Amino acid sequence: MEDSVKLAELRLILDPVDDDDSTLLSYLAQAKDVILNRMYPYMDDDAYESMDIPKRYESKQIRVAAYLLNKRGAEGETQHIENGIHRNYKSSDVPEDMLWDVFPAVGIPR
Repeated sequence: MEDSVKLAELRLILDPVDDDDSTLLSYLAQAKDVILNRMYPYMDDDAYESMDIPKRYESKQIRVAAYLLNKRGAEGETQHIENGIHRNYKSSDVPEDMLWDVFPAVGIPR
């Protein structure tokens, strides 16, 4: 899936969104890094830039990017109570239950 298609889908998920394309593409890149780091935990960080995300994880990349965008400003929040609304986060990163089906790859990536 091309970045323009991913960008359009991310805009649909976040509708309405005020962010420009470069911001959204940055979050898509962060989501890609999260998924590739899960797949290849022992690879050098520089190697991720030249890799493409597997097709089966492209929709997950969009969902992770949407999660990160929606969590802006409250990244490290452990508890927040205001007017009956309660928020707490287990970690400041992407939760494990979003990545449960991203499996580490065995072998050397091509």
